[in-house]
Amino acid sequence: MIIPAAATPVPAGLAAFAPGPASPGAPGPLGLLDVFGEEFVRTPHPWLDLLRASAPVHRDAGTGLWLVSRYNDVRRVLLEPDVFLPDNAQDAVSPLPVSALRVLARAGFQLPPALANNGTDSHPGLRRVIARFFGPRRVAAALPVIELIAGELLQAARVRLDTDGTCDLFTSFAQVLPCRVLMNLLGIEGIEPATLIRWSDAALELFWGRPTALRQKELAELVGEFHIWLSATVQSGTAAPTSLIGALARHRLPNGERLDPQTAVSACFFVFIAGQSTTGQLIATVLRRALIEPELWPRLPHEPDLAQRWTEEVLRREPPVTTWRRVTAQPVELGGVELPAGAPLLLALMGAGSDPEVFAEPERMCPYRPNVRRHLAFGVGSHRCPGASLARTEAAVALRLAACVLPQVGLAPGDTDPPMLGLLSFRAPLRVMVSAR
Repeated sequence: MIIPAAATPVPAGLAAFAPGPASPGAPGPLGLLDVFGEEFVRTPHPWLDLLRASAPVHRDAGTGLWLVSRYNDVRRVLLEPDVFLPDNAQDAVSPLPVSALRVLARAGFQLPPALANNGTDSHPGLRRVIARFFGPRRVAAALPVIELIAGELLQAARVRLDTDGTCDLFTSFAQVLPCRVLMNLLGIEGIEPATLIRWSDAALELFWGRPTALRQKELAELVGEFHIWLSATVQSGTAAPTSLIGALARHRLPNGERLDPQTAVSACFFVFIAGQSTTGQLIATVLRRALIEPELWPRLPHEPDLAQRWTEEVLRREPPVTTWRRVTAQPVELGGVELPAGAPLLLALMGAGSDPEVFAEPERMCPYRPNVRRHLAFGVGSHRCPGASLARTEAAVALRLAACVLPQVGLAPGDTDPPMLGLLSFRAPLRVMVSAR
């Protein structure tokens, strides 16, 4: 049972995650849409096509969010951060019960505005720190490390294939590669990748899912552990000056003051989740879509840019980050609809990537389409994902090397309906089971 916010005081620093008032909404022509439902998670594109065609700015009765599905509208929102604020980007989708709030409070959990949810004048400087650390030059220098880790994981997968006849490339490869790469880039030691993956995935489910109250409390325990470890890591004073934590420690805010530890932790929290979970989801989708596409897999080792282009096409059509949130700062017209101040928006990044006004034959996977990189999977403008170069590189390397090391694999017979991650803003297959062809 969710206890109304008025019944129990909300611990300091957790106001964004507390239960709020329910949003009224009458079902319209899309009243049967359930953004958490099995039908939408498995086959979202018919719903997104319907939204774009008949209700491009549609108030969803189930969540109280205004769904924005046309490319030009989504792009406009992202490019006008003073009108469409990022303040709600990391708020909990499902109100947290007091039991979960208490768990988080005991862990000292709080997420001050840092990156995705920061609309203040501190954002540009913080983003520059992150963008420099994960920029194209640093990613290019890290390419040998990415290839080394990917090769090691794929060799282990090949051994498992030879022994067992099948192997899940999600749990053995796609999920692990970005975590190990991130640990290497950040200089993280003394903790198992599986622990970081579990913590990161728990945070996604807690804040972007629709779990039961009991499950929320369980997830809060894991997120609390994550926050305690991250806080200790950031505040230990042992980080190398060249590390991301070292750069954040040196960073000065617009008023000249040093960045406070809580905001540094908040920035790292976001970096860990984006650098691990969402990149792993991208790799899983890239692999699975490549394996079901006729004749694509054997071409990958021989066409130098095919893996990169396939990654871009997956980002357009099946991005792991399917939506993102904004809130209106003032009354505004969007897509022919008058929105009041404080209206929460859900930007359909996946829907924008299949807008036929921008992408010809959007249902077809065409890696050599001329505007293959025009999608909005990484956002656009001042809040564009600073880790885009790393995610792109890891996914392309993962795909190319998988096709080289495992040339004779295909999806395991009968594995046509894998479990899917179906959170508000994140979607990906949770299994890529392969066998020898």
